[in-house]
Amino acid sequence: MNQEQLQELERIARDVRRLTLQSIARLGIGHVGGAMSIAEVLTYLYFDHMHIDPEHPRMDDRDRLVLSKGHAGPVLYSILAKKGFFRLDWLDTLNVGGTNLPSHCDRNLTPGIDMTTGSLGQGLSAALGIALALRLDKRNSRVFAVIGDGESQEGQNWEAAMSASHFKAGNLIAFTDNNHLQIDGSICEIMEIEVLEDKWRSFGWHTQKINGHDFSQIEAAVHLAESVSERPSMIILDTVKGKGCTFAEGQVASHNMPVSREQLDQALAALEEN
Repeated sequence: MNQEQLQELERIARDVRRLTLQSIARLGIGHVGGAMSIAEVLTYLYFDHMHIDPEHPRMDDRDRLVLSKGHAGPVLYSILAKKGFFRLDWLDTLNVGGTNLPSHCDRNLTPGIDMTTGSLGQGLSAALGIALALRLDKRNSRVFAVIGDGESQEGQNWEAAMSASHFKAGNLIAFTDNNHLQIDGSICEIMEIEVLEDKWRSFGWHTQKINGHDFSQIEAAVHLAESVSERPSMIILDTVKGKGCTFAEGQVASHNMPVSREQLDQALAALEEN
């Protein structure tokens, strides 16, 4: 991408963070940390890469995205609203009674959501099933999946990893949000998962590790992954939990935290300065 495209994606990501923080602060509590850490990868996919159409969110030949760490739904909602899948004012209703934007993603409620998620460890299996179904239908669509590092402690992920390699699911590209923290503490204290690159390679996946907040690295990694047609791909994103949010960045407590008006104003002011 050229400098102008890079600056535009950076601007969109800042706006996505702003919208996400505002919607969570309006509710008063939410999953700040894991939402902020994937703002760049979702911005790149939805605004620069994926074959999608907000006017036809269920079109057959679209690319799909499974947000396995479904508690990060608020940032995906901001992406979808900004992309035009639904009105921006829907973001005011995050996780309130009767909303179309529940705390965790629900494909039956929200235009643009491809898979209902939130029970950690299951999204990658669903993404594999979608990828294999698309191949049976002889479609060239791709399936992108985002899983968490804490979620990677779940055994079902590794069953899906083994199956995806066995069935040569080259149309499946997954990302691990490796922000090193989970709800109860650091990953290495709760259940060590490193070295992730070695684990995924040993399961037969094409594997890369990049800075998950760098658009140029994200673009290069996705294009390289798409050039590998006979194997699924895992892109490990080295990220910071709560990235870009002054009161949450790098904090364990940011997994699900109360957000005051004062904290919101402080975070928004800092975003404007960057």
